Amino acid sequence: MSKYNHLWEAIAQSHQEHLVIPFAKVTKLAGVPLDHSFLNYKHELLDYGYQVDKISLKKQEILISKCQ
Repeated sequence: MSKYNHLWEAIAQSHQEHLVIPFAKVTKLAGVPLDHSFLNYKHELLDYGYQVDKISLKKQEILISKCQ
């Protein structure tokens, strides 16, 4: 079980095509602070049918979309 499983499950349950999630909400949903290790874990989201499209440090948000 990854430290981001709660986040992945929340994204999958949203059933939305595209999501923009602020860093603060990622921390709230995951239950752990967002850190550099997120880059190592983001591939796990593919198992839930979604992918990370962009991580914007400037806007402090993550863009996610449903895999086609």
